[in-house]
Amino acid sequence: MGVTAYANVEAVPERLAADGTTIVVGDPKAPVTVGLLEDPRCPVCEEFERTGGGGPVLEEAVVRRVARAQYTMASFLDDRLGGGGSQRAVNALRAALEAGKFAEFHAVLYANQPEEETDGFTTARLLDLAGTVPGLRSPAFDSAVKTMKYRDFVTASEKAYEAKGTEKGKGPGTPTAEIDGYVIPASANGVLFDADAFTKILSVAQSEHTS
Repeated sequence: MGVTAYANVEAVPERLAADGTTIVVGDPKAPVTVGLLEDPRCPVCEEFERTGGGGPVLEEAVVRRVARAQYTMASFLDDRLGGGGSQRAVNALRAALEAGKFAEFHAVLYANQPEEETDGFTTARLLDLAGTVPGLRSPAFDSAVKTMKYRDFVTASEKAYEAKGTEKGKGPGTPTAEIDGYVIPASANGVLFDADAFTKILSVAQSEHTS
């Protein structure tokens, strides 16, 4: 999601849901709920968030309090490609949430996503990127990133992602979107990369709450 619209964090509240793995961004009273499954190393997630159409549309809807976004952050690409960049990034995102800066840091990570195979989200790189988010770097944040303080969250979040799949131990493709409980199937996920189509979906979902 773009950095600019989320610059005013007071306008975009964020919290950890009661399940302990879902990160909610947006007004809790927003009528439309959009669930997203993402891996920080996933280039298709980066496409969705930055240039694919759906991400910017969702960002605008969240800022306008039409929708709230619910993120389940996976880290399966570490096992598939080697390394630990996804796990380190998810841990850092959880630390950013503790500082009230998840949405901004999430945007920064996708704007600076390394090549999928390079495992570029090192501890040093994550701290450097966090330095571009005003107010995020602190002794507590830095320590959480360096020590993998939220390792249990990373593991639980990956398991929550895997539970969404149809095969045991394997989650669906990323990104996967769920709108008001309806999972957009892989065969139709092209709508995630079409701004007009995604706008229409959100509009229909909103109208169902007002009819």
